[in-house]
Amino acid sequence: MKWPRPYRRAFASSGVSMLNRVGLIMRGLAAVLLVLVSARVAAAEEKRLPVPAVSIRAGELIRDDMITERAFAPNLLGVAMFIEGRQVLVGRMARRALLPGQPIPTNSVEDPWTVARGAMVKVVVEDSGLSIVTYGSAMQSGAAGALIPVRNTDTGVIIRGVVQPDGTVKVVDGS
Repeated sequence: MKWPRPYRRAFASSGVSMLNRVGLIMRGLAAVLLVLVSARVAAAEEKRLPVPAVSIRAGELIRDDMITERAFAPNLLGVAMFIEGRQVLVGRMARRALLPGQPIPTNSVEDPWTVARGAMVKVVVEDSGLSIVTYGSAMQSGAAGALIPVRNTDTGVIIRGVVQPDGTVKVVDGS
């Protein structure tokens, strides 16, 4: 095939054949297509995580209106474990300050305390149908099911017990 004179001059002067130019154009289109596909795959792999909408102080109960969602690139999340569901956060208590827009590590929240440190609690000891009730001072805060030390107010002896849902502390065997 013979090209018209102006095109022959352009190709001849550049030293590049028509076949090479077509190859360059095809490689360029393939590169653009690869970039578009990888951008679409990256957008599909984004992970949406719950984040605080406002600053949440340590010890504060987390309400639904304090949480929003934000998309994160999977490679920015690193190896740390973050809370992935809003329902896991609502009604729990922050163990440390949580900053707006930042993902929340799993160890940053806990169940709300049933017993606060320093509070007077009812201590129950049960054994073979015998039940002894006394009062003590909680030496540590704890949620239901937590094992905490309690100082007996009468004797000063420190015992360990499991916090019950009603706020009493049941002494475990061997304490």
